[in-house]
Amino acid sequence: MANSAQARKRARQSVKQRAHNMTLRSELRTAIKKVRKAVAAGNPEAAAKQLQESQAVIDRMASKRICHPNTAARQKSNLSKAVKALAKK
Repeated sequence: MANSAQARKRARQSVKQRAHNMTLRSELRTAIKKVRKAVAAGNPEAAAKQLQESQAVIDRMASKRICHPNTAARQKSNLSKAVKALAKK
C-alpha cells in the first residue's frame, strides 16, 4: 500500500496508464490477427491491403513503446513473408 501522497498518486496514474496501454496492445494484436486471417483465407489482394493497414498500426504501437521496436520489426517481417508467399501461389 502506498504510504506517501506521491506514491498514492503514482498508483492512481499507473491504473489509468495500464488500462490505456491494454487497449493499445489489444489493437496491435487485432491488427496482426487480421492479416493472419486474410492469409489463411487465401486472398492475396485482401491480405496485401490488410498488411499495409496493419503495418501502420504496428509502427504506431512501437513508437509509443507498447511493444519493443525490434518486436514490431519482426512481426512486420513475418507478416510480409506470409503475404508474399501467398502471392506466389
